[in-house]
Amino acid sequence: MFLWYIPNQARPGHRGDDATEGHNSLDALTGHARALEEHGWDGALIGTGWGRPDTFTVAAALAARTTSFRPLIAVRPGYWRPANFASAAATLDHLSGGRVLVNIVSGKDHLAAYGDHEGEQADRYARTREFMRIVRRLWTEEDVTYRGEHFSVENATVEPRPVVNGGRRHPRLYFGGASAAAEEVAATEADVQLFWGEPLAGVRERIERLRALGEKLGREHAPLEFGLRVTTLVRDTTEQAWADAEAKVARMAKVGAQDPNRFTAVGQQRLLDLAARGEVLDENLYTTPGKFGGGGAGTTWLVGSAEDVARSLRRYRELGVTHFVLSDTPYLAEIERQGTRLLPLLRDGDAAPPTGA
Repeated sequence: MFLWYIPNQARPGHRGDDATEGHNSLDALTGHARALEEHGWDGALIGTGWGRPDTFTVAAALAARTTSFRPLIAVRPGYWRPANFASAAATLDHLSGGRVLVNIVSGKDHLAAYGDHEGEQADRYARTREFMRIVRRLWTEEDVTYRGEHFSVENATVEPRPVVNGGRRHPRLYFGGASAAAEEVAATEADVQLFWGEPLAGVRERIERLRALGEKLGREHAPLEFGLRVTTLVRDTTEQAWADAEAKVARMAKVGAQDPNRFTAVGQQRLLDLAARGEVLDENLYTTPGKFGGGGAGTTWLVGSAEDVARSLRRYRELGVTHFVLSDTPYLAEIERQGTRLLPLLRDGDAAPPTGA
């Protein structure tokens, strides 16, 4: 599965993207989604956060204007109650012919702004576990009753149902997080654990730990799959890629960090700590962006020619990573560049994509 990122932002210029008028209009965002279809991508992550366009609304609009584009819809349990979300997602999945993917986000946001109060990590992840359990049951069972500490439903049945196709019983539930509490949720409840751009050794260690944790805790679902969310800076040559990467970082250094929560998440801190080990790890994982405001998937970049970056991504695949969420700016131009030059190197000889949930 090869996904991109669609920047549903209220303000233009996200991570160095072109600042243009109407950047978040339906026509502009549809242009991104259709370009993804034209250039070989399976779909795109659509991020969530208070003060941004509503993710689910954007996903529904783009699904209606495309034919194969698969939205990976980021949602927060604090924004939604599980039964409401299960119904909305099942409806969109039904209307789009089974194209919905879901990314459950538990990290801190502007909680008070939308009436949330679960600020403590243990409470947030306990709530997330209940949310995922209820949503999955509502998608696959009838007459569901669940009484938890955070959520309850009684005699609930979702209509219409999500699309069932082969091994697919419902939209995949993607999930991220590096804390001990997050890993317990991933090991038992998620379909896909997303990693940010850590070195290969770190990803290998986390995959091994999550698989062992799933066995220890008694995972009841299909085996956990793994994904990588990372910035990929691809140019015609290795030399040009590094020159452009360094120039981008120089521009970032003039602006500085913008995200007030960038030091609060365990996974984010893991990425920021990588810079102390060196500017470049493995062969081409660039850690310096994190020093100058790069957050999340923008903290570390895979830099190089298409062949360089494809070689690095294949090494993650050898560890068990089968879902890739890539991006670089300007987003629209890079959809074409990387779809044309990078994706064929990754898809060549690929087995069929996984058919799990």
